[in-house]
Amino acid sequence: QVQLVEAGGGLVQAGGSLRLSCAASGRTFSRYSMGWFRQAPGKEREFVASINSSGGSSYYADSVKGRFTISRDNAKNTVYLQMNALKLEDTARYYCAADGYTAQAMAASPRGFGIDYWGRGTLVTVSQ
Repeated sequence: QVQLVEAGGGLVQAGGSLRLSCAASGRTFSRYSMGWFRQAPGKEREFVASINSSGGSSYYADSVKGRFTISRDNAKNTVYLQMNALKLEDTARYYCAADGYTAQAMAASPRGFGIDYWGRGTLVTVSQ
């Protein structure tokens, strides 16, 4: 079983930057594709970004392309989400996810259906 713990959320001004991290327990981190989903108040959960087990391929939702970057450090069992040029609509609770299949498949799951493991999330609030 994989346990995921997110960190780095908080309050940031529009146009600013924030970096989220997700630490995974165990020694099998490098076997999993990793991703980020988010859920804004009153909205459905949506895909944000994913990265394959080696870190060689990544995928992004259209809404964050060019602004967000996902990365991973397998030696530290950690995945990151660098968020730049933040917008008000980026306000949401951000969830880390791990899956035994591909990052591409994770990106094709708009609501995160079928994902193996989830963190509890970290809240990001973007202010005017």
